Amino acid sequence: MTMDGSIAAEITRLRAEVARLHSELTRWGLVVWTAGNVSARVPGADLLVIKPSGVSYEDLTPEAMVVTDLEGNLVEGDFAPSSDTFAHAYVYRHMPQVGGVVHTHSTYATAWAARREPIPCVLTMMGDEFGGDIPVGPFALIGDDSIGRGIVDTLTGSRSPAVLMANHGVFTIGKDARSAVKAAAMCEEVAKTVHVARQLGDPVPIDQTDIDCLYDRYTNVYGQGI
Repeated sequence: MTMDGSIAAEITRLRAEVARLHSELTRWGLVVWTAGNVSARVPGADLLVIKPSGVSYEDLTPEAMVVTDLEGNLVEGDFAPSSDTFAHAYVYRHMPQVGGVVHTHSTYATAWAARREPIPCVLTMMGDEFGGDIPVGPFALIGDDSIGRGIVDTLTGSRSPAVLMANHGVFTIGKDARSAVKAAAMCEEVAKTVHVARQLGDPVPIDQTDIDCLYDRYTNVYGQGI
């Protein structure tokens, strides 16, 4: 596939960024062995950059990243794409606002997924980041775009950037890959805290009006505004 210079430069940049962001998954304890993956949409092209299948995290150099089209077909790279590529590609095809997708099997969040139970919004951190409960998506087998359909169906119309796919694990989305990684880290943190709270008793839900205020402030006011 012949690419113009700007697209080629963007792919080079994203290869480095996606490789680096995989180290954040290990840094925050969100993955083990070769499980999990980060991808990024290539702006201006129907392409994505993603981790190769079954390659150790310590070997994930920029050169090891692969490029596929939005059907999941390999376009550029020396390795086979992640087995989750079809799910990522489906999300990009159907959610044009999404620039990054992450998948993990982080322990506490995946425990909620195993129970097929949403994580209730009982923390201000959840109101900020997720705008409510973290929802559960349907059970789906890997191998085609069934998981992607479940992600899109569950998150369309939701403020949450995270979905717990039943009996599977966590998928997160963001405006870019870094935002999706942040959502994955935050999902695991609140999953852990709410689990601990439930061992002590029944966590108290936050009123929806307060959740809306938290989410609006975090989305529109929080940070440096640059």
